[in-house]
Amino acid sequence: MLNSLKSLLTQVFNLTEDRAASVSDAHSLQLATAVLLVEVMRADANVGDVERTAVVAALRSKFALTDDEMQQLMAQADSAAKGSNDYFRYTSAMNDHFTQAQKILVVELMWQVAYADANLDAHENHVISKVAGLLHVTHGEYIAAKLHAKQSAGLA
Repeated sequence: MLNSLKSLLTQVFNLTEDRAASVSDAHSLQLATAVLLVEVMRADANVGDVERTAVVAALRSKFALTDDEMQQLMAQADSAAKGSNDYFRYTSAMNDHFTQAQKILVVELMWQVAYADANLDAHENHVISKVAGLLHVTHGEYIAAKLHAKQSAGLA
């Protein structure tokens, strides 16, 4: 009887650990996406409310978050982006967990942030290009995402 109780507790504990790990993974992926979008926003010398609004809209389109969760995620992303010196740790998590279509969507969301102020800065272009390469997005997929975002912004 003691062994069966121990087995039951082990199963419950493992399920709880698995659930906690999946929640942690989901948050890590949300944060990685948010950081990359914030990096595009920060690449423009003239960061404005329009671009911040575009980042929030992009995150809302990808993740179902409450207003409080969104505020926390944006605060974490701002902080992480300021202290980050590379994109690899964010893109490697995406490469491990996102499908190719999801990675292309991230690139398109980055373009949407870049086009939010109707002005594409060279630094924004560079950030997106670098991230697309790290996400193994092909050049054709990269261009298609760019054109789709440009068209969505009414600039095409």
